[in-house]
Amino acid sequence: MDYSEGLSVPTVELANGLKIPLLGLGTSHQGGYSHSSVVYALKECGIRHIDTAKRYGCESYLKKAIKESGVNHENLWITTKLWPGDYGYGATKAACLDSCKNLGVDYIDLYLMHWPDGNVLGKTNRELRAETWQAIEELYDEGICRSIGVSNFLISHLEQLKEDCDIIPHVNQVEYHPFYKPQELVDYCRSQGIVFEGYCPLAKGLALSHPTIIEKAEKYHCTPAQICIRWSIQNGIVTIPKSTKKERIWENCQVFDFSLSEEDMTSLNSLEDNKKLVTLKFPLWKEH
Repeated sequence: MDYSEGLSVPTVELANGLKIPLLGLGTSHQGGYSHSSVVYALKECGIRHIDTAKRYGCESYLKKAIKESGVNHENLWITTKLWPGDYGYGATKAACLDSCKNLGVDYIDLYLMHWPDGNVLGKTNRELRAETWQAIEELYDEGICRSIGVSNFLISHLEQLKEDCDIIPHVNQVEYHPFYKPQELVDYCRSQGIVFEGYCPLAKGLALSHPTIIEKAEKYHCTPAQICIRWSIQNGIVTIPKSTKKERIWENCQVFDFSLSEEDMTSLNSLEDNKKLVTLKFPLWKEH
């Protein structure tokens, strides 16, 4: 994969040898979807890593944006996710092919199980995870998914999957920001060769008004958002900030021309912790 025409972003090597860009653009069903901003991110900002999910409802929109941008898929890294309502062997296979069709691609660069739990009568969550992962492994073997992983999995989920299946996930995508740093999970993933990817790096905007983060932004002559993204990247986390505003997308990309000092990294690493912002209960995914 050649990212030479895009933003100069370092990559992280997965266990299978593929390299994922350290910075990407997240998309979401929350706050709407901006077609022009995604095209702008690809054409003007040089973003080459797009993260989405079936749940977000914008895969087909991304197909149009990618086509309009003129960037070929072979120069992009596209991640999408399998919603729990599609867990199970046959449903997983069908959902992945639907995502390919919606995105207008022959393969997905990274396919993730969106959450560890589902709800299928007569099956435990562990059994459902194993059955679903078996289907994802087959999609990987068939080349439909170039790499595979999970999202929001804890150590216990990963341990069970390791016992029940053949391929250890290449990636675990989890909430990660200055107020929620699950370091034990990060360390475990690294010990298993699983790349840790962080979403919600700005803590849904809460980090932008924190006094310590504002102080660092003034010191480095940048924005609080850039401090959060740079901090996450310097911690070795693949980071996917979201925005529908062009100026914010541009701003979020300008994080490779400065580094935070060891003292400032320590300061940010020691901010109040355990403020997890994203949760999901069963009825929500049943509806979708």
